[in-house]
Amino acid sequence: MRVVMFGYQTWGHRTLQALLDSVHDVALVVTHPRSDHAYEKIWSDSVADLAEEHGVPVLIRNRPDDDELFERLKEADPDIIVANNWRTWIPPRIFDLPRHGTLNVHDSLLPKYAGFSPLIWALINGEPEVGVTAHVMNDELDAGDIVRQEAVPVGPTDTTTDLFHKTVDLIAPVTIGALDLIASGRTEFTKQDRSQASFFHKRSTEDIRIDWNWPAADLERLVRAQSEPYPSAFTFHKGKRLEILAAVVSEARYGGTPGRIFYREGDGVVIVAGADARTGRNHGLAITRVRTEDGRELGATEYFTSMGGYLTSRP
Repeated sequence: MRVVMFGYQTWGHRTLQALLDSVHDVALVVTHPRSDHAYEKIWSDSVADLAEEHGVPVLIRNRPDDDELFERLKEADPDIIVANNWRTWIPPRIFDLPRHGTLNVHDSLLPKYAGFSPLIWALINGEPEVGVTAHVMNDELDAGDIVRQEAVPVGPTDTTTDLFHKTVDLIAPVTIGALDLIASGRTEFTKQDRSQASFFHKRSTEDIRIDWNWPAADLERLVRAQSEPYPSAFTFHKGKRLEILAAVVSEARYGGTPGRIFYREGDGVVIVAGADARTGRNHGLAITRVRTEDGRELGATEYFTSMGGYLTSRP
């Protein structure tokens, strides 16, 4: 089939590479301009550079809503548009233009985790698996019929970086497998159960601020979810920002007030956690490695030279 690709960052790059390696013909690529936004500098392989290396025409747009772009798309005469990690709304006159419409590739197991940062949110929420879905685009966010979907398990120590590498390897088989189904003449696909849908927003500073009222298991997953190269989860100690680079759930149970710097356990220092910590039924978060405001990385037992005092959500 003749394909136009909309995409950005490594997700778009992997999608374009899969298309270039397939029997399908890439007629045009549309991508976003380079950005200095913190999250957009992560996994930032250039779609434009890859397209140009293979002699594929490229258009750079923040939004695909101008008449020039629409005319270029009509001239390209695509059988289908394939989109992955396109960051702005694609209007109906574009996604309905090709003979087979538009196939959107999303890094979650739809209908759950539509929207943004699905891997981070899924890890924080303790999901047992994550994956990639190719679905037919319609006028509702990530809601169209599912053409192909594949999952991978979430391991007990996986970080979001680990999950990124697991799922990015699914892009090629999911995308090309979906295109092959469409090219074969299939027109009926799996409808999403909208009662199971969930929608998530982009991550921001507030989303990585530690709230010691959370249970320790949730906080441990937050730390893993905000692994390098993502901005680390953080708290405050004596009024200064302290990033938590590694932590585990404590073996013992600790009672008291959330945020209390309490006890050395193995290589970690246990912080009391959970809104009902006063009951003494909760495990704590055993921090093992931190980064200080001036950029020093230290083991927790080296940083916390004495017990007592509190970690707080605000200075």
